[in-house]
Amino acid sequence: MKFQVEVVKSKIHRVTVTQADLNYVGSITIDEALLEAANIIAGEKVQIMDVNNGERLETYVIKGERNSGCICLNGAAARKVQVGDIVIIASYAWMDFEDAKEFKPWIVFPDTATNQLVK
Repeated sequence: MKFQVEVVKSKIHRVTVTQADLNYVGSITIDEALLEAANIIAGEKVQIMDVNNGERLETYVIKGERNSGCICLNGAAARKVQVGDIVIIASYAWMDFEDAKEFKPWIVFPDTATNQLVK
């Protein structure tokens, strides 16, 4: 029998929230360089996990300015975080169970002080 499992595809591990805009229409804006490094695209569904308060939420991605360090929670999500909170951003993918055993996710560990990629 073949079946599918949902696995973590991409993760931006521990970035600092730089903005929270309650009056924007939903989503999370993420620095384009971080998106590319983590293989996440604009419009992709992501899970946000706030390390400071334990909140978890799902939203979609908007591409932010490259190398800006921008991590902005928009709309209702802005009520779940505070500027300065550390968050983990993850996306998931469905794949064949056997393929999933060999799959290696894209994981990025940016500098939490600047949200820039560590080289």
